[in-house]
Amino acid sequence: MRIKDVSLVLAGSTLLVTLGAAPALADGSSLPAPDLTAVRTVHDTALSQGAPGALTRIDEGFTTYRVATGEADTGAHTAMDTGRRFRVGSVSKTFTAVVLLQLAAEDRVDLDTPANRYLPEPLLDDRITVRHLLGHRSGLYDYTNDMFYNTVPGFEAVRNKVFSYQELIGLSTARPLNNAPGAAYSYSNTNFVVLGRIVEHITGTPVAAQYKQRIFAPLRLRNTSYVHPRTTISGSYARGYLRPDDTTLPLVDSTEQTVSWAQSAGAVISNGKDLNRFFSALLSGKLLPAEQLEDMTTMVPVTADGKQSYGLGLRARKLSCGTTVYGHTGTVQGYYTYAFTTADGARSMTSLANTSNNGTVNATLGATLDASFCGSGTAAAAKPTTPARGHTEDIAPQVTRD
Repeated sequence: MRIKDVSLVLAGSTLLVTLGAAPALADGSSLPAPDLTAVRTVHDTALSQGAPGALTRIDEGFTTYRVATGEADTGAHTAMDTGRRFRVGSVSKTFTAVVLLQLAAEDRVDLDTPANRYLPEPLLDDRITVRHLLGHRSGLYDYTNDMFYNTVPGFEAVRNKVFSYQELIGLSTARPLNNAPGAAYSYSNTNFVVLGRIVEHITGTPVAAQYKQRIFAPLRLRNTSYVHPRTTISGSYARGYLRPDDTTLPLVDSTEQTVSWAQSAGAVISNGKDLNRFFSALLSGKLLPAEQLEDMTTMVPVTADGKQSYGLGLRARKLSCGTTVYGHTGTVQGYYTYAFTTADGARSMTSLANTSNNGTVNATLGATLDASFCGSGTAAAAKPTTPARGHTEDIAPQVTRD
């Protein structure tokens, strides 16, 4: 076992902390330390491109790295910090997938059985299996393409609306399938709405109860919740800001909403600490038996270069240093999230920018992955075009036991 020593300078003295086995690169060597200067540069660039604020939290053993930049609330000019809660968007899909795979481990659902067996109202095509839904291979049309074709008007139309699962599924099934079930990967929020419906039908309880019983409580995720259809975020949180399609218009505060348009596809609220704990526990085998974790992490390439792939409710990205990390990205009005961990769960990272409908910021934020997992010299970020609006946390690592 390789042992990694981390020297932390605290109050003028050096403290030597011994961690467990260090995460490894593809060649078996240890991952280098995170490049926190590169993380800071990524944040600065994202702010120059229109994000009000950004945060990154990296956890490895008892060592935590925190970088926060800009503002969590532009009205009150409140500084961003890494403890803030936020809407995680499609990172919710991994929570839903864990619940489904736990049900599979309990023999309450068969992944290769038609999903219609577990639904009170059947889909139009009986060939769609539960596995197809989990891997975005069902062909079901993504109704959000129509719902948010005009970004801000679409959002305002559903901000306070409460949908049933069946209403959302109906918006999809009114359109033809994108492809025959199993024929191709085609990302669709509809898949995970159907999965939420399956969870509730099988268990007879709300998805919220299953998240809490199976994930939130066992992992002590004290800052993670599913409050649909309540519109507010409790505690300390970052406000979200949606960019209009007309970029000359001011950002729209999109913090308060039901997220009923997404539900089990995107309505979880969390923070960096909890997301890191969740993905670390998942990949290290604490949430699923080996068979189901292998199913989840069996990846299919979804980009031409093969560097991005998708399993069952889980993304994988091969980074510049050759290591592959596992997790999910999230987009919900006002928030972009990246939450990933190493294959052994030893190092985990969550990054947030509190804006959306700005693909440039989203792409920039993704560079925190290389900075966090590959170290210096691998995560070049564009120079910010305007000065950043301040860093609110020191980038020195801290020893934590939380």
